[in-house]
Amino acid sequence: MLIRMTESSVKKLSNGDRCYRASNGVKPGKNGCVKNHYLYQKQHCYPEEKIYHVAHNGGLYKRPFNEVFEETPMLVAVLTYMGYGILTLFGYLRDFMRDWKIEKCQNATEREEQKDFVPLYQDFENFYTRNLYMRIRDSWNRPICSVPGAKFDVMDRVSYDYNWTFKYTGKVVKDVINMGSYNYLGFAENHGLCADAAADVTMKYGVGVSSTRREMGNLAKHEELEKLVARFLGVEAAMAFGMGFATNSMNIPALVGKGCLILSDELNHASLVLGARLSGATIRVFKHNNMQSLEKLLRDAIVHGQPRTHRPWKKILILVEGIYSMEGSIIRLPEVIALKKKYKAFLYLDEAHSIGALGPSGKGVVEYFGLDPKDVDIMMGTFTKSFGAAGGYIGGKKELIDYLFTHSHSAVYATSMSPPVVEQIITSMKCIMGEDGTTFGRDRIQQLAENTRYFRRKLQEMGFIIYGNNDSPVVPLMLYMPAKIGAFGREMLKRNIGVVVVGFPATPIIESRARFCLSAAHTKEMLDTALRMISEVGDLLQLKYSRHLLVPLLDRPFETTYEENEE
Repeated sequence: MLIRMTESSVKKLSNGDRCYRASNGVKPGKNGCVKNHYLYQKQHCYPEEKIYHVAHNGGLYKRPFNEVFEETPMLVAVLTYMGYGILTLFGYLRDFMRDWKIEKCQNATEREEQKDFVPLYQDFENFYTRNLYMRIRDSWNRPICSVPGAKFDVMDRVSYDYNWTFKYTGKVVKDVINMGSYNYLGFAENHGLCADAAADVTMKYGVGVSSTRREMGNLAKHEELEKLVARFLGVEAAMAFGMGFATNSMNIPALVGKGCLILSDELNHASLVLGARLSGATIRVFKHNNMQSLEKLLRDAIVHGQPRTHRPWKKILILVEGIYSMEGSIIRLPEVIALKKKYKAFLYLDEAHSIGALGPSGKGVVEYFGLDPKDVDIMMGTFTKSFGAAGGYIGGKKELIDYLFTHSHSAVYATSMSPPVVEQIITSMKCIMGEDGTTFGRDRIQQLAENTRYFRRKLQEMGFIIYGNNDSPVVPLMLYMPAKIGAFGREMLKRNIGVVVVGFPATPIIESRARFCLSAAHTKEMLDTALRMISEVGDLLQLKYSRHLLVPLLDRPFETTYEENEE
């Protein structure tokens, strides 16, 4: 395992030795290298600022794993809390004025003749929406009117009632650099091989199937896609679904149920959370990417069994993602697999953001770490990002796919995937695999990796606080204060840069951010333009907070995404 040691993570011991904080939260090994989260080395053994190889669960990382999160400056944290406090106070004041008809109330309310019925609208639950979100609502849901490629066109709109409603001006903002779409490999385009192939299939098969796979909607194209996906992933079989979100939310309940235990990363996507809740299984949450937390839950599950009865769990399923789309972090898959094998659990890996975007051949986080796909029991991913299409897949053993084909709600009740969408996936995947007779796909993967490293390095050099892994194409730039969320989005759009801004409750309250997504379609000139504008807005809004005080991931606080569900 690779652990980066910095001076800020060093403690002096009474015997003259030094102990280094283990920044990746590894579990102590029998060799005594790691103790109480600190790596002990004799003072004369190793110079500082080097990367040390430490075995964990009998394995080594085959590549450097650099993932750092800089500590939120204390003053910034205090001012952020104060900002939310002031907004909350003004929100209560405005609600008081609305109750007394001093200010016009535009939010949804009960009709007077229905006051005695069960309420449809919970007034306090909508407090955040009407008093905080409405102030910056113009930063979201902006309609575009072109292909969402490296550049796109945005329809101009204005609001005369403080973002409650919008009116279109008829103007179009042309050639906005797209820094927010998940178009990792640049296949979201209206020309080229994929677009032409999808157009040909549309003329042959039409757009819709109007049936499920179990009835009249199982086309030869669907069979071809699933065989191709299985070959691409290196698994026995695969199954495709028409919606990425439903791939998780509808298939997890088919895999586990009552008497089973789900161990879920606290930052897992809402589709994984929903699927876990619908399953009826007991859910326990471990700290994000923290292997000590995961191992403790696994050990406790084995030792104590089910609540009250203490019977063994029927199944223990670990839910993780390849790349976490809000943090830009990459799952520590070698350690997860080692723990999964040690405690005889099952592993469900969501590669929605990592498939196509990581690995020399674009095969995701498994290839990125040089691991065997057979070590992952359920491999899930989506076609909506790197492939520029729609839908999702699950890959694994043939017995698993046969079971899902008869038990999954998505397989039994959902309409089949649209033929042109299927063809878009087939053509782009063959391009990535090099089966089109060119190196076009491999070149795009390489270009994405270069763009990612270049963009991240430049932002860090400018003094911004950046989260995540150095190889992750998802780049969160920390904004912190609520007023700066809307201001950053507006100022960037004024400079013809389209960005995504994110705040509470999607993130912790003091960790609002802008999220950039890199694409192979971005040229160096585009990135340099975007970087120049980002730096300009960063100076204007005073966003360059970085003091280069990096804290280990293990110590980074974060509230769990959802509560434990005990029987």
